[in-house]
Parts: sequence; C-alpha cells; structure tokens
Amino acid sequence: MSEAMLCDSTAIPNDNDKKALDFIENVTIHTDEVQAQVLSEILTRNANTEYLKRYDLNGCTDRESFKNLLPVITYEDLQPDIVRIANGDKSPILSSHQVSEFLTSSGTSAGERKLMPTIEEELDRRTLLYSLLMPVMSQYIKGLDKGKGMYFLFIKSETKTPGGLVARPVLTSYYKSQHFREKPFDPYNVYTSPMEAILCPDSHQSMYAQLLCGLAQNKQVLRAGAVFASGLLRAIHFLEQHWRSLCEDIRMGSPSEEDVTNPSVRKAVMNIMSPNPELADLMERECSKESWEGIIKRLWPNTKYLEVIVTGAMAQYIPTLDFYSGGLPQLCTMYASSECYFGLNLYPLSKPWEVSYTIMPNMGYFEFLPIRRDNHNEHTDNQPQLVELADVKVGEEYELVVTTYAGLYRYRVGDVLRVTGFHNSAPQFHFVCRKNVMLSIDSDKTDEVELQNAMDKATKHLESYGARVIEYTSYADVSSIPGHYVLFWELNNATHVEVPAEVLQQCCLTVEESLNSVYRQGRSADKSIAPLEIKIVESGTFEELMDYTLSRGASINQYKVPRCVKFAPIVELLNSRVTASYFSPNCPKWTPVRTDWETCKSF
Repeated sequence: MSEAMLCDSTAIPNDNDKKALDFIENVTIHTDEVQAQVLSEILTRNANTEYLKRYDLNGCTDRESFKNLLPVITYEDLQPDIVRIANGDKSPILSSHQVSEFLTSSGTSAGERKLMPTIEEELDRRTLLYSLLMPVMSQYIKGLDKGKGMYFLFIKSETKTPGGLVARPVLTSYYKSQHFREKPFDPYNVYTSPMEAILCPDSHQSMYAQLLCGLAQNKQVLRAGAVFASGLLRAIHFLEQHWRSLCEDIRMGSPSEEDVTNPSVRKAVMNIMSPNPELADLMERECSKESWEGIIKRLWPNTKYLEVIVTGAMAQYIPTLDFYSGGLPQLCTMYASSECYFGLNLYPLSKPWEVSYTIMPNMGYFEFLPIRRDNHNEHTDNQPQLVELADVKVGEEYELVVTTYAGLYRYRVGDVLRVTGFHNSAPQFHFVCRKNVMLSIDSDKTDEVELQNAMDKATKHLESYGARVIEYTSYADVSSIPGHYVLFWELNNATHVEVPAEVLQQCCLTVEESLNSVYRQGRSADKSIAPLEIKIVESGTFEELMDYTLSRGASINQYKVPRCVKFAPIVELLNSRVTASYFSPNCPKWTPVRTDWETCKSF
C-alpha cells in the first residue's frame, strides 16, 4: 500500500467503480497498518492542543503512550471543553484545525442534544464514504445508472452558540454543504427530489414537493428510501393523507398553491412536472383501494429495493415496510453518527437482521470496550482494557470507542456492536443497540433514568386525588404512523376519588415536557412522533405479568418489573387489562435555541 494512500484518508483516485472497490480492498487488507497511521497522523497534527498537553503526551504518536496516558471518556468528561469552544474560545483546545461548526447528536446530556465539534475537512471524509456506496451496490444490482433514486431527505433546524458557531444535525450540515449541493454529475446518484425541495426548511412543503416530484417521475424510480425506516413510512403516511391533492397536481401539471408556496421550490417542481392524466388515473385507482399493501410497487413499478436504516431500534418497522412495499428488499448501506462516519455494508442484499457493517480503518482510530452480559445486564470492567480494531473476536460484543481528526480522543460512542466476521483483516459488526436506550420511535432515544424522572414529575398531578402509580412499564407503539410512546400505569387510589380525564391527560403532557429535546423536537417540529399515551390497567395486572414471566423460566429472586416491554405476548397481556386510555392534549414546548448556555458557562 502506498504512503499516499495511507496518509490521505480522504483520497480516492476517481469515481471509477473498480478503483473504488480496490480502495476498499487496500484499506481492509492493511487494517492494522492503516489504523497505526491514522492515530499517528491525528496525534501529530494535534500535538499542540490543550487537551493532549493536559495529559502529557509530549508529541508521542505511538499506541502504547496514547493508551497509557489518555483516559477513556464520555461526553460529560468533554463537556467543559466543548462549552468553552461554544462560547467563543478559538484556542486549539481539542484540534489544531479551527472548529467549523457543531454537529448535534441524537444522544442527549441533561436533556439537550450533545454538541460534537467538527472541522471543515471532515466533509471530505464523509463524502469519501458516500462515494463508495454505489460501486459496492452495483456489484449486486445492475442498471442503477439507468434511473433515479427517490429519497426523502430533509434539513432540520439549526441554532448558533454564544460564540457564533452553527449547531445542527450532521445530515443537515452535509445537505447544505457544497459537497452535496455542487457534487459532479454521477448517473448512479440522480435523485427525483430537486435540491430546492430538499433544502426547504418547511417540512410540509418539502415533503409535498418531494413526493410530487417522485410521483411525476414514477417510472424512472429504481430505488426508494430515506435515512431511517421511520422517515420512509412518514412519507407513505403523508401520501395517505394528501394523495387526492397530489393526484390533482399530477393531472394539472403544477403543484398546489396551498401546499407549495416557496417560490424557488415551486419553480423547481414546475421544471419537472407536466400534465399527466394517465398517471393521475393510476394514482386515483390505486390509492382508492381499501388496502395499501404493496403501494410502493403499485405506484413506482420499477423499484428494485428500499434503502433505509432498519437495524437497531429501526428494526421494529420492518414488517410495516414489507407491507407497503410488497416485500421489496430493505437495504442498509452505511454506518455513521455525528461523532464519526464508520463504515459500509459490503453485502447490501443481506436480510435486515443479518446486516453487518465493515469498519473502514481510514475514517478514524477505533478501539473496542468488551461487554460482558450477566443475567442480561451489560458490564464493563472498572479498568477497561480496550481492544484494537484488528484484534476483536468473532461473536464478542463491544462498545465502540473513537478517536477522530476533529478532536475526540478515546470517546465512548455508546453503540454496542457484535463481531460477525472479517472482510480481509477488517472486522464486520452487527449493530446490537445503543447503550441504556429503552424507547425510540425516530431519532429520539429515551433511557430508564430519564423516563423515571419524567414519571416522578407527572405523578405529582395525582397526589391531590389520593392516587399513586404502584407499578408501570412502557412500550414504543409503531402500529400506526407515526409511532408513539405508551405508558402502562397501575394505580392505587386510596381515597377512591376518580381521577379526572383532564388530569391524566396533563400527566401525559408533563411526561413529554420532561423528556429530552430530541423527543420534543420530534413531537413539536418534525411531527415524527405522535402524542404520548397513558393506559390505565386493572389492579393486579403487574402480578399477572410477573406470573407470566416466571412461567417462562425467569428466577423469582431476580425478577423485577421491566421498564420497557417489546415481547408481543407481554404487550398483548397488558393491552387486555386496559380499562382507560389518555393522550397528551398538546405538543410539548420546544425551541431550536438552547436554554442551557448560561448554566454551561459555569464550567
């Protein structure tokens, strides 16, 4: 392998498929060598940063010094440095390169999105990984350069830190970048959605325009998708709600003036559309049918596959996607996060439950924290011995730890991965879960501690009625679109005074108001999560739940009520005992402007 190939982690010779595949082969054959080079490069360029000086690295670039001197950290450890940068400190704290913006993670700290510092060149690195997707896919599915992709892509709100840096989700950053907006023509990456629709900040107009353009070009669509499975299902749900208006627009050849008001979006859509009565008739015929099973194939007949993330929490949407698509393959192509873009699925036709991602060793420096599971609980040692990328063992589970060019050092990402095999010397991982996450509908992630805190606040509404929650559990209900959180409550009402419905509705809203900003944004702005529901169950329900669990072999000495349930028979048992149901009456308060800067300044 050439020194240039090792050193320049963003270089790829050109767009030729063979050279792209050769690049993948080269870096995965030399996994450990590439990793050593990446670490040396990160430590060399950032040698004079405050963070590395703090731990007396003194210019060392070898693995042994790095591991002996630098601690394994979490976001909370790094937050004081991040807050200094956010408040305008431009000194080289974490990276020798100027921080260009913050990427907001879907993970939260103290209820707010985590802020991940990034540098301009990271866009090159992300673009590199995107450039490898279609060469890999084209090995398995031919002719993808002969049509278009119908992808529902959206930007989200952004804010500025007190120091003037933009803070926004990683995909919003990428879609607004020149790398995406001005990318050279590639017949494998032609989308039905015009750039103006993707970049429209109004989510309704953006969705309407993208659906309209996808329908107008329905016979050219060879693949359909969104980032997450939930996003594609939201598009289908939107179509269910608005198909009559969309059908009329297709018939007339112009977008509705009520639904698409942005002048640049209207112009872009008009450039694509022309009157098409035949397609409008097809839409009216298919969308009027009682069942929408297979609607994707019926309206977009040449679609070969769906490209969506259906691993981890998104796996709950697989049956619904099967229904609407008529069983089209659901392909997961890439593994990435706000912290770092990690790798590719080199076998994209794998079944969703068999998907494994190959970590690309040029993207960052990767270590792995072994996880032991005792009685279904995760444990890591107090003095963790991290494992190198090339040294992980098949069948073992690890938490991912990253060191990046942008200035994260031995940072615990929170993803739990299981090693399934190797491609050359690069390991392949199945995404198991996010650590500690209980509930998730879209990009939201709610853990047990957060839910308990929200419960504590909500149940105060019951005190004046002499009622209390004696036991509870939760469930992510995705049987409808969008999905929503469900809380099963068993009450003990000592005064026998009936709790009014509006009080229980207020309990729902209080829970929502107490959850993190990602959840509240999904409810209030993105409309990707439906109102939270509290279901009151009969007295003795949780004793029945325990009896059922023990009948399946659980130990009575170790039994505790699960704070989240997923197993269908348990959900059915709980639903069969429901006596009343209440929904949140309003959206929780949310603003893109962070409210914790004053608190943060105290660091």
